[in-house]
Amino acid sequence: MGLIRDADRTLREKMEQHLVADLKDLGYDATCSCDEYNPKTFENMNEEQAISKLRNSGVDAVLTVVLLDKTRERYYVPGRVQYTPYTIYYNRFWGYSRTIYGRIYSEGYYTEDTKYFWETNLYDLATNDLVYSAQSQSFDPSSSESLGHEYGQMIATDLVKQHVLVNLKEQPVLKAM
Repeated sequence: MGLIRDADRTLREKMEQHLVADLKDLGYDATCSCDEYNPKTFENMNEEQAISKLRNSGVDAVLTVVLLDKTRERYYVPGRVQYTPYTIYYNRFWGYSRTIYGRIYSEGYYTEDTKYFWETNLYDLATNDLVYSAQSQSFDPSSSESLGHEYGQMIATDLVKQHVLVNLKEQPVLKAM
């Protein structure tokens, strides 16, 4: 279940879809909450109502994906950077002045990177316990599709590596959202 602002709805859908696909590839029965529920389904419910709704839908566990923060960094890229050995660069006036001249007078440009800070938790609805938690960050993905793909693989792999899903796989059905 992606807990991501409406402005990033496409990103939410891609994250959920890829996580579900990656869990299914590993043999788990998973459901994408964006296919089952709209983003505001649980807004006016209390805890008991929300958990009851999930359980009645056959959900055993809920995997949340939360976009904790999204920041943009703008920085300057010099037009020309020449790296020279320290002795050539500083020991002679001409070598130093030519190296610095190129940096100062070559036109550069500004660019912007986006950082995403994520948290993913897995809750067992039988006990309402948190059974897994991970935080990570990603930098300037080429698309929400590639971000969802990479993040889904990373989380699914980590869930297996940490032996979180081992016991759950022995159960007849696991529906993670």
